[in-house]
Amino acid sequence: MMGRHGWVSGAGRWRLTALLGVGAAALALVVTLISTLPGNGASTRGTTRDGDKVHGTPATPPAETKPDVGWGFTHTQYSADEGSSAATTRVEGLLSGTALPQNQAIMGWGAGNPEPVKGRYDFTEMDRRIDFVRASGGTPVVTLCCAPDWMKGGRAGADNTNWSQSALETAPTPGHYKDFAALAATVARRYPDVRHFIVWNEFKGFWNDSKARWDYEGYTELYNQVYTALKQVDDKIMVGGPYLVMDSVNPRQKDNAATALRGTWGAMDQRVLDAFDYWNAHKAGADFVVVDGSSYTKDDDLLPDEFAATDKLTAVGAWVRRQTRGLPLWWAEYYVEPADGSDNRKGWTEDHRVAVQATGMIAMVRGGASSGFYWNPEEQQGTGCAGCLWTPTAASGGGRPLPMYDLVSRFGKEFPPGTAYRTVPVAKDDVPNVRVLASDRAVLVVNILDRPISAQVDGKRFDMKPYEVKWLRR
Repeated sequence: MMGRHGWVSGAGRWRLTALLGVGAAALALVVTLISTLPGNGASTRGTTRDGDKVHGTPATPPAETKPDVGWGFTHTQYSADEGSSAATTRVEGLLSGTALPQNQAIMGWGAGNPEPVKGRYDFTEMDRRIDFVRASGGTPVVTLCCAPDWMKGGRAGADNTNWSQSALETAPTPGHYKDFAALAATVARRYPDVRHFIVWNEFKGFWNDSKARWDYEGYTELYNQVYTALKQVDDKIMVGGPYLVMDSVNPRQKDNAATALRGTWGAMDQRVLDAFDYWNAHKAGADFVVVDGSSYTKDDDLLPDEFAATDKLTAVGAWVRRQTRGLPLWWAEYYVEPADGSDNRKGWTEDHRVAVQATGMIAMVRGGASSGFYWNPEEQQGTGCAGCLWTPTAASGGGRPLPMYDLVSRFGKEFPPGTAYRTVPVAKDDVPNVRVLASDRAVLVVNILDRPISAQVDGKRFDMKPYEVKWLRR
């Protein structure tokens, strides 16, 4: 099994071993065999040629595939596809009936190298993740990232995958864009119930050092080849990009600060907007548009505070929708709590974290988003898990819902794609203290203060605890 997120491969090694005393003829035969193996001797251990063979029992997709999927989560390094059977079954039951969209990358974040040698496939971990999505009744979404080593200047072979972060985040070389597109098509044929594909992740490997800007020409060429390959598999497949990180800087900064898109939360990095504009103008097509980003700046500044900073998500979403003339908007990732040096977000209490997350989700909806994926920071073991959807599943008592699960699942249930949002009255004195999102049947109210309040929303007065998230029926 691959070492996950740390990118350390624990795969078994395979090598030819010469026996002492073999004759020259036998040695020559070994050399000949090596030269005729795929990848000129690269190990194919654990691989098969039939990567495009349909895996398992696909779920029956809806009669009509729509470009929106709603609000769900992304599987990361660890998830509920592994662990105690009691715990994993508990999570399956938790998710059953919710149809929450679940996103999984094809390589990394819990999935192994899908094509260690050209034409030789290993979907072991990916199969297990897809099986979990099916068993839990989720809507599957696949992110087409990252690329096997041989597509990006590395070595082919089942035992040669470099799981370092720098290697994983290297893009395919232009000469292998076609190979990556072929891999994407193989994935689509293997999992015919996956109807939504995101192309690549955060422009990883597409930075142009010499020009100090994104290599948007390269990404767009890769995107277009993948888009075309997927549509050839099935024209009903939905494809989106560019999955750019919508970075912002301090509004007082001059270098690379956009003038057209800024607010109290900061100013967008103009280089990001340039990359988006190029993709948007030169894409072969798109069924939906995908971005990701944080409410805070590149320097981790929450301006003017953690709740007001989420206005950035509204502003960015509205800008993207204008540029794409109303394409359905997805947030593949969204962050409202700065990470520490180890990329952990554990500095806030869970009540505080959930309240700011809820405010961020409200902000994304106000910017026109109809789908979004919470990046689930699941841990392998333990009894607690900051910001996780459920407790780790290693032990039989794991897999129990946590506050963030309650938020994400309820948000997805109450505000599915196509929801008609309504404006509800909020008492004048309460307006600065709460954030509100309402439909015909539900109202979400967030207390953004770290103290108790009494609030009047939609004609009802009620008490709220510090940072409380409350749902009202209409």
